[in-house]
Amino acid sequence: MAGELVLIVEDNDKNMKLFRDVLQATGYETIAATRGEEAVSAAIERVPDLVLMDVQLPGIDGVEALKRLRANERTAGITVVALTAQAMQGDRERFLEAGFDGYISKPVDVPDFIASVKRYCEEAPSG
Repeated sequence: MAGELVLIVEDNDKNMKLFRDVLQATGYETIAATRGEEAVSAAIERVPDLVLMDVQLPGIDGVEALKRLRANERTAGITVVALTAQAMQGDRERFLEAGFDGYISKPVDVPDFIASVKRYCEEAPSG
Protein backbone atom coordinates (compact mmCIF):
# COMPACT_ATOMS: atom_id res chain seq x y z
CA MET A 1 0.00 0.00 0.00
CA ALA A 2 2.47 2.63 1.14
CA GLY A 3 6.19 2.87 0.45
CA GLU A 4 6.01 6.58 -0.22
CA LEU A 5 8.53 8.94 1.37
CA VAL A 6 6.96 11.37 3.84
CA LEU A 7 8.83 14.33 5.32
CA ILE A 8 7.46 15.14 8.77
CA VAL A 9 8.20 18.67 9.97
CA GLU A 10 7.38 18.88 13.67
CA ASP A 11 9.23 20.51 16.58
CA ASN A 12 7.38 18.66 19.35
CA ASP A 13 9.25 15.42 20.18
CA LYS A 14 6.15 13.51 21.31
CA ASN A 15 4.19 14.46 18.20
CA MET A 16 7.16 13.59 15.97
CA LYS A 17 7.49 10.16 17.58
CA LEU A 18 3.77 9.48 17.18
CA PHE A 19 3.69 10.55 13.52
CA ARG A 20 6.84 8.60 12.62
CA ASP A 21 5.75 5.46 14.49
CA VAL A 22 2.29 5.49 12.92
CA LEU A 23 3.53 6.13 9.40
CA GLN A 24 6.39 3.64 9.57
CA ALA A 25 4.05 0.96 10.97
CA THR A 26 1.76 1.65 8.01
CA GLY A 27 4.61 1.15 5.53
CA TYR A 28 5.72 4.69 4.78
CA GLU A 29 9.36 5.72 4.75
CA THR A 30 9.82 8.86 6.83
CA ILE A 31 12.35 11.59 7.21
CA ALA A 32 12.13 14.19 9.93
CA ALA A 33 12.87 17.87 10.39
CA THR A 34 12.26 20.04 13.44
CA ARG A 35 12.88 23.45 11.86
CA GLY A 36 11.68 25.13 8.68
CA GLU A 37 15.17 25.57 7.26
CA GLU A 38 15.95 21.91 7.91
CA ALA A 39 12.70 20.91 6.18
CA VAL A 40 13.56 22.86 3.04
CA SER A 41 17.05 21.32 2.88
CA ALA A 42 15.74 17.79 3.48
CA ALA A 43 13.04 18.18 0.82
CA ILE A 44 15.50 19.48 -1.76
CA GLU A 45 17.87 16.61 -1.02
CA ARG A 46 15.37 13.72 -0.91
CA VAL A 47 12.27 15.09 -2.77
CA PRO A 48 9.58 13.34 -0.69
CA ASP A 49 6.17 12.35 -2.00
CA LEU A 50 4.46 14.27 0.80
CA VAL A 51 5.43 16.89 3.38
CA LEU A 52 3.48 17.16 6.63
CA MET A 53 4.39 20.67 7.81
CA ASP A 54 3.82 22.03 11.27
CA VAL A 55 3.07 25.72 10.88
CA GLN A 56 4.58 27.05 14.10
CA LEU A 57 8.28 26.20 14.02
CA PRO A 58 11.46 27.70 15.43
CA GLY A 59 13.35 29.75 12.85
CA ILE A 60 11.32 30.14 9.69
CA ASP A 61 7.71 29.05 10.14
CA GLY A 62 5.84 26.52 8.03
CA VAL A 63 4.34 29.15 5.73
CA GLU A 64 7.78 30.56 4.88
CA ALA A 65 9.19 27.04 4.45
CA LEU A 66 6.32 26.31 2.05
CA LYS A 67 7.15 29.44 0.03
CA ARG A 68 10.77 28.29 -0.25
CA LEU A 69 9.70 24.81 -1.36
CA ARG A 70 7.39 26.28 -4.01
CA ALA A 71 10.20 28.56 -5.25
CA ASN A 72 12.62 25.66 -5.83
CA GLU A 73 12.40 23.73 -9.07
CA ARG A 74 13.04 20.35 -7.35
CA THR A 75 10.35 20.81 -4.71
CA ALA A 76 7.75 23.09 -6.32
CA GLY A 77 5.33 20.25 -7.08
CA ILE A 78 5.53 18.34 -3.79
CA THR A 79 2.24 17.96 -1.93
CA VAL A 80 2.58 19.94 1.32
CA VAL A 81 -0.05 19.56 4.03
CA ALA A 82 -0.35 21.88 7.03
CA LEU A 83 -0.21 19.80 10.21
CA THR A 84 -1.19 22.20 12.93
CA ALA A 85 -2.90 22.76 16.25
CA GLN A 86 -4.38 25.94 14.77
CA ALA A 87 -7.92 24.65 14.37
CA MET A 88 -10.07 27.72 14.84
CA GLN A 89 -12.77 28.60 12.34
CA GLY A 90 -11.10 29.97 9.21
CA ASP A 91 -7.65 28.46 9.88
CA ARG A 92 -8.07 25.68 7.30
CA GLU A 93 -9.05 28.20 4.63
CA ARG A 94 -6.19 30.51 5.61
CA PHE A 95 -3.63 27.72 5.20
CA LEU A 96 -5.09 26.59 1.87
CA GLU A 97 -4.96 30.21 0.67
CA ALA A 98 -1.29 30.34 1.76
CA GLY A 99 -0.61 27.53 -0.71
CA PHE A 100 -0.82 24.34 1.34
CA ASP A 101 -2.38 21.41 -0.51
CA GLY A 102 -4.28 20.24 2.54
CA TYR A 103 -4.80 20.56 6.26
CA ILE A 104 -4.70 18.15 9.20
CA SER A 105 -5.43 19.46 12.68
CA LYS A 106 -3.69 18.30 15.85
CA PRO A 107 -4.19 16.43 18.00
CA VAL A 108 -4.71 13.79 15.34
CA ASP A 109 -7.11 10.89 15.39
CA VAL A 110 -4.77 8.08 14.30
CA PRO A 111 -7.14 6.25 11.88
CA ASP A 112 -8.17 9.59 10.32
CA PHE A 113 -4.52 10.66 10.14
CA ILE A 114 -3.53 7.47 8.31
CA ALA A 115 -6.47 7.82 5.91
CA SER A 116 -5.58 11.46 5.21
CA VAL A 117 -1.91 10.67 4.54
CA LYS A 118 -2.92 7.83 2.21
CA ARG A 119 -5.31 10.12 0.33
CA TYR A 120 -2.74 12.92 0.01
CA CYS A 121 -0.12 10.45 -1.27
CA GLU A 122 -2.56 9.01 -3.81
CA GLU A 123 -3.45 12.52 -5.02
CA ALA A 124 0.19 13.65 -5.18
CA PRO A 125 1.70 14.12 -8.62
CA SER A 126 4.09 11.26 -9.32
CA GLY A 127 7.63 12.40 -9.84
